[in-house]
Amino acid sequence: QVQLVESGGGLAQPGGSLRLSCAASGFTFETYAMGWYRQAPGKQRELVATISTRGTPNYADFVKGRFTISRDNAKNMMYLQMNSLKPEDTALYYCGARRLGVSTYSYWGQGTQVTVSS
Repeated sequence: QVQLVESGGGLAQPGGSLRLSCAASGFTFETYAMGWYRQAPGKQRELVATISTRGTPNYADFVKGRFTISRDNAKNMMYLQMNSLKPEDTALYYCGARRLGVSTYSYWGQGTQVTVSS
């Protein structure tokens, strides 16, 4: 049974930090590219960051220099370190898994809520 379980969301103050985790199971993690997406109320889901099977990151412009994506293939885990948080980062954050050679994401988690507010 495939599972992606996000954790680490919560309430942070502007300028604060949070670290999101995504625990994967039920598939061969190291053969999947992974990504973090987010969706704010009334908005479409948008890409935050992706990481290749080899650990090469890619970021949306609005998080460059603030967020860091990483993965640990030995633990089947992916992370998103979020620093210098802004109120506009408030959203439901999802992790997704995309098999090599496939353009669409195969699996999604349920999401973890991030709220940035003073």
